[in-house]
Amino acid sequence: MAVLSQREFQPELMDQFDIPKAEHVRALQGLRRLNTASGVSRQLWRQIAMNRGVLLGGRLRVLDVACGGGDVAMSIWKLARRHSVTLDMVGLDRSPTACEQASQRCRVGGASMELVCTDAVQSPLPGGFDVVMSSLFLHHLSRPDAVALLAKMRDAGRLLVVSDLRRSAVGYLVAHAACRLVTRSPIVRYDGPQSVANAFSITEVADLWDEAGLSGAIVRRAWPWRLTITHHEDWSGSSLQLVR
Repeated sequence: MAVLSQREFQPELMDQFDIPKAEHVRALQGLRRLNTASGVSRQLWRQIAMNRGVLLGGRLRVLDVACGGGDVAMSIWKLARRHSVTLDMVGLDRSPTACEQASQRCRVGGASMELVCTDAVQSPLPGGFDVVMSSLFLHHLSRPDAVALLAKMRDAGRLLVVSDLRRSAVGYLVAHAACRLVTRSPIVRYDGPQSVANAFSITEVADLWDEAGLSGAIVRRAWPWRLTITHHEDWSGSSLQLVR
């Protein structure tokens, strides 16, 4: 098992550009099952609704950074619709396969989502959004890239909501077991535990937030062995809060 007292950042198989399309699609399907089991969409929607003061009949522009196969965005779109909230969504991902899968998923589900195939780390982000969100992407990045991306996400919208893994020995073991339970994808089975080893601790996330100029952010522990971070533009200048 990886030594988890410190971050052991290693590239994951999903980060490679030459993944065969069939294997990439299979991996995205496995990630969708893991996202469903973890309830990440409900966690993100709860933060959006709580911090944006979403009202009946409201409308929000949402940017999903590294949207993958689009399952998280699609689930949040459905949750918003149940509360009579319209989401105008834009999804970014550098993988053409992921963008294709996300487009198909949204089309079948009836959601309106513009897909842009671009590298969010290397390219500028579009702006003017009410919400900028990301799920399970931060741990894929080196520390400098994570800081730079967070600063760009802050500037792209009013509310920033991020969900990611929280590094822990228990989380590592759970990821190892869960990835073998829900999928036969060798990519997911390798990347799952490695993702936990790549993840930041809560203290490390707090340091990232400060370095990115996101004062006033709130960091929360989330199930299972995850964390959520929210930051609103009106909170700048306040102290970062850790909610245990």
